[in-house]
Amino acid sequence: MTLTKGAPSGAANHVATGATDGNKNGAAITGPTPLHSKDHRDLLDVVDRLRSHGLSRYVDLPQIIVCGDQSSGKSSALEAISGMSFPTKDNLCTRFATELILRRTPTTGIDTSISPGSERSEAEKAKLRACTYTGTLENLDLGRVVDDAKNVMGLNGTNKVFSTDILRVEVSGPSQPHLTMVDLPGLFLAGNKDQSEQDAALVESLVLSYMRNPRTIILAVVSAKSDFALQQVTRHARALDPTGIRTLGLITKPDTLDQGSDSERFYIELAQNKDVQFRLGWHVLRNRTFAERDTPTPARDVAEREFFSKGVWKCLKPSQMGVAALRMRLSHVLRDQILLQLPSVLGDVTAGINECKLSLDRLGVARATLAEQRRYLLKVSARFSEVTRATIDGVYTDVFFKGAKERRLRAVMQNTLADFARDMRLKGHARSIIDGPAPRTEDLGKPPAVSRSAYISEVKELMMETRGRELPGTYNPLIVAELFTQQCKPWPGMVRNLLERAFVSSSRTIESILRHVADSETTESLLRIVVNPTMDNIKKELRSKMDEILEPHMSGHPITYNHYLTDNVQKAQSDRRRRQMEQRLKNFFNSDRIPSGVANHKFDMQSLLDDLATHTEPDMDTYSCSMATDTMEAYYKARFVLSQPTVHVC
Repeated sequence: MTLTKGAPSGAANHVATGATDGNKNGAAITGPTPLHSKDHRDLLDVVDRLRSHGLSRYVDLPQIIVCGDQSSGKSSALEAISGMSFPTKDNLCTRFATELILRRTPTTGIDTSISPGSERSEAEKAKLRACTYTGTLENLDLGRVVDDAKNVMGLNGTNKVFSTDILRVEVSGPSQPHLTMVDLPGLFLAGNKDQSEQDAALVESLVLSYMRNPRTIILAVVSAKSDFALQQVTRHARALDPTGIRTLGLITKPDTLDQGSDSERFYIELAQNKDVQFRLGWHVLRNRTFAERDTPTPARDVAEREFFSKGVWKCLKPSQMGVAALRMRLSHVLRDQILLQLPSVLGDVTAGINECKLSLDRLGVARATLAEQRRYLLKVSARFSEVTRATIDGVYTDVFFKGAKERRLRAVMQNTLADFARDMRLKGHARSIIDGPAPRTEDLGKPPAVSRSAYISEVKELMMETRGRELPGTYNPLIVAELFTQQCKPWPGMVRNLLERAFVSSSRTIESILRHVADSETTESLLRIVVNPTMDNIKKELRSKMDEILEPHMSGHPITYNHYLTDNVQKAQSDRRRRQMEQRLKNFFNSDRIPSGVANHKFDMQSLLDDLATHTEPDMDTYSCSMATDTMEAYYKARFVLSQPTVHVC
């Protein structure tokens, strides 16, 4: 039997029809829905229509996927559920997914079709959709249909080993449940002449892509005939559904277990959800044996009921055993999942529609003529200017700024400049000069500390190299420039970092505005031809301006008319004299602290005066180095104070 070419099935005009039957307000169905009712069927049809229109490529849809290792009994399970004969060549790798749609209707029928993958061309899609089959279960050879589907999909050669096309099999009849499942290729590890290890990786990738869908119910088929630890499906299910909230385990071939064996006890406990626990639990199904492969479905069901009525399996609940209970259970699970997920699916669909409308708005009206193109660019330019002015002024009422803080350029720049000012204050100097000994351990993220005495020793060495015509006890003014340049070493790197952050923020905002007001093709053209070259030139100018601003600080002789210079020098010396005087008073009164308030002491006033007044620095070089250090620190503070307003007015 071959697929015949014909007209594709008519698509519904409104995919939500059925989800709102009997509900004039269009709200999703709530409350219990009888399993064989029209509402139940309509509920499943809504999702199937969405899937048939390719919406699953954009929105995760509720579904049941059937997955398991090869030879796990997956095909036999599907055959038992649907009453349809499935191909049982488990040693061969299926190259595509099969969507099985079961519906309860008064009459029996079957329809097969192919849902093309998104990467197909329009001509290929039309060819695939035209390949359909309509008939009865009695006349259907599904194996032949699968082979014909491979040929139509182009899987009959070696160039293409896998297809994203989906074979849709719709089965209707009075005994069918309302159920939709997606049958995936069986997992395997070792390759052979018919399937390679590369094929195994492709199949695993396909199965995992379906499992990752958070709205997917995973029917994990496990064969009792094989070692549980060697079967991949439950490992993947537990990895992608760690809470087990959307996984139902299915144990097949229980009749192959030896009575009383450890394996039998293990699978009994597994079925009771005592070992690998899934929120949806486990189910057990007896497959046809090879000798029973031609047994009619009624006889198969009788043999299954007889098997579960005796031995250790009768300890399980009736709802956990047999194909009849499995059909009911799967229908329940899928119905509940759709009811649970339908509101969020509707939200995703609405969001997608809004995004499409926004994309259409960006495209604008047709612009085939030069005048229309100019009119469109003028509209884009005006809108771009409007949004750009808003982000510069800090007025964030436009829809462009909703939920995207990085687009609010003025706020971003204010925060960036505040960070820069803080870093300059805390980390802008190369070293922190402190009175007393330097700490043994450095504070990460802060400039290294050096004691004042050690720093003065370094200054003394530098002063020996820069002696000029100055008198002993004084210093060459150029020594201050040398010390200041050393102390400002972090400035260029910090300013370059500020420039880069500002440039990146501005570039990203400009690109975001363009993508907001124009279509993607226009945006890419404007970026390539206008924006990026202009921004590159601006960046070069900024770097040149940065060097110009830094140059006076990093070279040349020190000069300032800011009174902060002398104020800071005198304050530093006054504070140091106060500390020295405080220490002398402690020594004079033989006390470890200076008492506050009024204190009564008897002492020699002349001795106290001599002790306070006679302290001098006998080493002229040390004295001049100390003065140079005070001047450098005061000059650094003065230059820093002058630089700060530049930051804050930006």
